[in-house]
Amino acid sequence: GLQWGDEGKGKIVDVLTPQYDIIARFQGGPNAGHTLEFEGIKHVLHTIPSGIFREGVLNLIGNGVVLDPITFRMECERLKESGVDVKKNLSISRKAHLILPTHRVLDAASEASKGAGKIGSTLKGIGPTYMDKTGRNGLRIGDVLLPEFMSRYEALKQKHIHLVKQYDFEFDITAQEQEWMDAVEYLRGFTMVDGEYWMNEQILAGKKILAEGAQGSLLDVDFGTYPFVTSSNTTAAGACTGLGVAPKNIGEVFGIFKAYATRVGSGPFPTELEDEVGERMRQEGREFGSTTGRPRRCGWIDLPALKYAMMINGVTQLIMMKADVLNIFEEILVCTGYEMPDGSLTDQIPFEITDIKVKPVYASLKGWHCSLEGMRNFDQLPAELTAYIAFLESHLNLPINFISTGPDREACVLRGSLA
Repeated sequence: GLQWGDEGKGKIVDVLTPQYDIIARFQGGPNAGHTLEFEGIKHVLHTIPSGIFREGVLNLIGNGVVLDPITFRMECERLKESGVDVKKNLSISRKAHLILPTHRVLDAASEASKGAGKIGSTLKGIGPTYMDKTGRNGLRIGDVLLPEFMSRYEALKQKHIHLVKQYDFEFDITAQEQEWMDAVEYLRGFTMVDGEYWMNEQILAGKKILAEGAQGSLLDVDFGTYPFVTSSNTTAAGACTGLGVAPKNIGEVFGIFKAYATRVGSGPFPTELEDEVGERMRQEGREFGSTTGRPRRCGWIDLPALKYAMMINGVTQLIMMKADVLNIFEEILVCTGYEMPDGSLTDQIPFEITDIKVKPVYASLKGWHCSLEGMRNFDQLPAELTAYIAFLESHLNLPINFISTGPDREACVLRGSLA
């Protein structure tokens, strides 16, 4: 993802899966919501890789992921209702970390205490879980099979309860804790692997592997719009640490972006449209969080931010999503740079982006103002859309090889090969 998440990674992984042997999710947790649509049915995945719907493809939840057993079980049960045998093609790294009920409590208490300074957490316990991971206190998937699991759980729970006391926050986890324990028992029925060994064995065996990230590059804990970021490395480099593979094994890097931009939660968003145009964009694109249901902030595409994300990821191929959402506009704007508070111009994201207000510098392009339904070849696309694509390519210095023209897995235009 080259923006603030919600770019359409789930659809792309689903479309590309038939060309791969393994789909491996490398970071994030149930704060992700990867939406796939086919045969008229919409599916939302939170933890399970988006290759799960394709027969004969293996899926791995990597060590960089944080997993909530309750959410995981609910996700598996929904997939079972759709006819998907999850246990058959899914493995989980023993080194992936567990989200406890008290992690959610800590998340909610911390966010509530921030008042106007909220970062926009999904309140899924993600941040506190990664904090325990880096603080060397966490519980991991493999721990659920150890005889001392309950004593380790109790020790961490008590630590969390002690921490919550610093906030004025009431909570009762009795019911959720029982549900969590039941879900842990369910989790024990899945194949658990040493993910790093498993991955490297697959590489040596010549298997084709697609690594799936969550959130977006501008939410990366190191390179995103800090502190309004997630708690993991959402960039391509995160695939190495989140799966246990060496950088030399990374081949193509597919960078996915929307034809416009969105953001959920707080934080800087230079091209945000807080007007009727932004609302039209939100409604047309159904821009409501698939995990939280929150309305997404909407705005025009931001090329400085996009170029930055491409740079830190080493993107080799570009994929543009939701071109059809812009069908309704007569004029389309593209941010090509920022005007700083002192009047100077830049095409780079300034370090102090969260503390200052930059003014986007726009180029204006003509909209295509027609439906893209049924278009499967590039030469079928309206001239204004191909001109928009050409304009973006001239600034990004990389071809856009895939254009999504609707939510369904079949609604896409492919130029050349992506795999």
